[in-house]
This record gives sequence, structure tokens and C-alpha cells, in this order.
Amino acid sequence: MNSSSKKHIAILGSTGSIGTQALDVVRANPDSFSVEVLTAGKNAELLILQALEFLPDAVVIEDEKQLKKVKDALSDKSIKVYGGGKAIEQVVQMEKIDLVLTAIVGYAGLASTISAIKAGKTIALANKETLVVAGELVTALAKEHGASIYPVDSEHSAIFQCLAGEFHNPIEKIILTASGGPFRGKDAAFLGGVTKAQALKHPNWEMGAKITIDSATLMNKGLEVIEAKWLFHLTPGQIEVVVHPQSIVHSLVQFRDGSLKAQLGLPDMKVPIQYALAYPLRLPNTFRRFDFSEYPDLTFEKPDRKTFRCLDLAFLALEKGGNASCILNAANEVAVDAFLKDRIGFLKIPELIERCLEKMVQLNKPGYEDYVNTDRETRKFASGLI
Repeated sequence: MNSSSKKHIAILGSTGSIGTQALDVVRANPDSFSVEVLTAGKNAELLILQALEFLPDAVVIEDEKQLKKVKDALSDKSIKVYGGGKAIEQVVQMEKIDLVLTAIVGYAGLASTISAIKAGKTIALANKETLVVAGELVTALAKEHGASIYPVDSEHSAIFQCLAGEFHNPIEKIILTASGGPFRGKDAAFLGGVTKAQALKHPNWEMGAKITIDSATLMNKGLEVIEAKWLFHLTPGQIEVVVHPQSIVHSLVQFRDGSLKAQLGLPDMKVPIQYALAYPLRLPNTFRRFDFSEYPDLTFEKPDRKTFRCLDLAFLALEKGGNASCILNAANEVAVDAFLKDRIGFLKIPELIERCLEKMVQLNKPGYEDYVNTDRETRKFASGLI
């Protein structure tokens, strides 16, 4: 940690939903955080505005076609400007950085997260795909390099918060809550005709397009099941999913005496973001508070795993182990992208993923290059199915 009282942070994916909300948290706590690095994929305009406000030490625009635009806009500031994915992997290793918030969407966030872990940085993990794709490798590297990983997903943050002061007590199981998405209670006949616009209307959360579609298919919950296995050292049998439409109970832990601990709150991603950035402190904030009188009924039900098959496919990949979750993730990213471009229907998403899990080569002990190759080959095969 730096000698000053501030945490010096890097935000990877600063122009996305998580990144912009993280900057809201920083904006509200100028005495607690200093922004050292901001990175973006293609949104050069917003990256420039963020850089002018927070004056980081360095910014990276992954789309190198826009590098000159960013450089020109920041030419009169003492901000280093870089371009390309490799630059992101390098800047996270800067000595000044205490904590790296990894909010790059999808598989694209894996390499930079691994780079930050190898540099011994504390990770605030908003990129669940990092642990989905390569959980065994990532957790081993974190242990080797003494890098702590704090979850940002609301469900995993809830588990993390419930475990505070309980690390000596074994977990019997965890219960991840799911809203059920916009199509809860609908049957396959209905889902066969849903549109992109319908799928992007999440009832409770404001999120990016990819994660919103994952929520609609229940794949988001499946990815969270895999992430939870690695974060909390669990077996698949210790992870349960329950649908909770109000999204107030964010998840629960059951201990071996049968006691349940839950973390509750309004559906607002700024709370878990702030908790991960400030841990072990709870910083004051002005976020809207939960009022029981506004929610007289909190309900829970089993997920419809027959209609929403992505959840079972995630459990299947977790049981298979090795590179199976990497196959699952790559196939899902291709399928969701195709759905968002109106190239396949909603029900084709699990069909495509299942086919990839059946046909791609299974590796039991993959290394980093094996994950890279698996991701590339799965995407090629999945694209060929569309």
C-alpha cells in the first residue's frame, strides 16, 4: 500500500457500466481514492472526459485507431497515453497502483487481470469471466503472488460480506439469488419469439447489453456459480440457485449448524463496488436506503431449469472441469453477440452452447495457452454454427 491514506487504483473498462459507477464512488470519496489508470475499449470520447476530470497517471485506449485522437485531446496534460491490449497488461503493473478494478467485459479481461495478479496487486473483480475461463490457474497465481481478490458482483460481494468474521467456520452451502430476468415464468413457446428489445429490459438492474442478455437466459447465474466455486473454494454440490424477483436479498451463506446469513439492500451496484474498493472499511455514502415498508413481500422460488437451460449447462461445465468452462464462456459470448445482431433466436443460445460443449476437445489440466487456444477454437466452431 502507498504511504498516503489514499488507495491508488486502476480502472480497467472505465467507460462501461461498472467503470462509470466506480468513478461515481471515487468522485464521492476524494480523500479515499486516487485514480492512477483508466482504460477503455473503443469509447475514446468518454475516456477523454474521464481523464480530464480525474487526471490519472496513464490512460489506455484498446482501439489503436483512436490513439491519436486521445493523445491530441490530452496533449496539454501530464498524462501518459497508450494504445492496444498489451499496453493494458503493462500499465496494471505500475508500482504506484494498490488496487486494480477489472471491469472489462468477457474473456477480453483475462490477460490484464492475470498480469495484475502477477504484479501482486489487489484485484476488485467485476469480470466474472476471468474465473469462469481459467479459475484454477487464476486462483493458483493469486496464491503464488500474494494477490487478494475481492468480488464486485453483487451476489459474490454478498457472500464475501456474510463471511466477514466467519472465516474459521466451514460453509455448508451458499445460495445465490437470481431475479429471474425479464422472462421469469414464461415458457419455451413464448421465448421462441422474444426480441432483443424485450430481452434488454431487465426488471431490477441497469447493466450492459451482454450481461443483461445473460440474465435473461440465466447464463449470468450459471457463470456466477462457476465464479463462486473458485472464489470460495466450494464444490458444485455446495452451490444452490434460488429465484428472488425483488433482488433485495443478494445471496446467503448456510453454515454447518444450519444458520443462514444474508446480505440485503436495494439493487445498486455502487454498494458492492464501494465495498470492494474500500475493503475492509465501510465508507459512508448517500445511496438510497432500503425500507421494508416498500417491500412487504420478499418471495423465493426454484429456477425453471428446463426452460432456461443455460444454468444447467454451466453446472455441467463445472462438473466436467478442465477447459469446459472456457468452452462454455466462448460459446456463450458468440451466441449472445449473434442474438444481439438478430442473427439467431433466443432459444438458439443454449443450443449453440450445448453443441460446443459436446464437440470441442476436453483438456483436464490446461495451461494459459490451452485456454487461449480453447477460446479461439470454440469461437471459430460456434461462429460456424450460426
